[in-house]
Amino acid sequence: MHCRLWVFALAFVVATIGPSLAQEWPSKPIRVVIPNAPGPVPDVMFRVMQPIVEQRLGAKFYLDNKGGADGNIGTADVVRSAPDGYTLLLGPTGNYAVTPHMYKNLEYNPLRDLDPIATLWEAPLILTVPASLPVKTFRELEALIRSAPGKYNYGSPGSGSPSHLFSAQLSLATGDSMVYVPFKGPSPLVTAMLAGDIHVACYSLAVVVGHLKSGKLRALAVSSKQRLPDIADIPTTAEAGYPQFAATNWWTLSAPRGTPPRIIERLAAEFLAPLNDAEVKRKTLEMGHLTVGLGPKETAAFIRSESERYKKIVDDGKITAQ
Repeated sequence: MHCRLWVFALAFVVATIGPSLAQEWPSKPIRVVIPNAPGPVPDVMFRVMQPIVEQRLGAKFYLDNKGGADGNIGTADVVRSAPDGYTLLLGPTGNYAVTPHMYKNLEYNPLRDLDPIATLWEAPLILTVPASLPVKTFRELEALIRSAPGKYNYGSPGSGSPSHLFSAQLSLATGDSMVYVPFKGPSPLVTAMLAGDIHVACYSLAVVVGHLKSGKLRALAVSSKQRLPDIADIPTTAEAGYPQFAATNWWTLSAPRGTPPRIIERLAAEFLAPLNDAEVKRKTLEMGHLTVGLGPKETAAFIRSESERYKKIVDDGKITAQ
């Protein structure tokens, strides 16, 4: 009798626990939303790491590009998703630290509605001018802009991007003397600069390296703390005498608020590990980016700090959504 009861009890436990074990996360593909149109960054960079992470995690990932409204459409999609570890956001600086200050009626707050997982990469910005502009240094550019208020303009590949905010800082530093011209993406901006219609812009290296090497565009400074190997003769902004212009476009992975901590920690571990791989580092550098590798807590503090810094620039420049 006791034996029979024990068998029934064991069967009940197996029946109760079994399904939960079978459905243990991850048990299906994970969607990674990129709040931009398909392009070389970060799509290609994610795919460099993807096979390694998939092998380590035992799950497949698929990218879902959702551009529009300066990245707000894709970001809002993730915020509204179930916090079950099957929807993630891979977004740039703007979506975490800039556009929340530009859109006054934004339906979400990234500091409140997203759980940071890891900051993976950063792209230093290259302060660039057309080769026809008679300046060869950052100081010469500042002097030229000051000499003719309203004559020169600057462009950006998207309102609220670090490229936009970097150039806006320069305009503010010279008496708010430049005209802002927004573009939808880097390609039309580069075309306008090559034609001489745009005088100042900031890009990631991957976008303009060919034009820099051909001599059609000229780089004046790099916004990172260190020089870049491909353009090692170009000084950093600090070396050029402008340390306040340090800025990069970083990419952070996050999940909807309320995602179980064990899933956040697991994802962080599996995404941070490949950043130490020599081949991943090499390919990342080829794309004009540097690996970062901040975990959940460090990323949360970093986003908060960057958000406060960019809020001041947005407020001082009276920058709004275009």
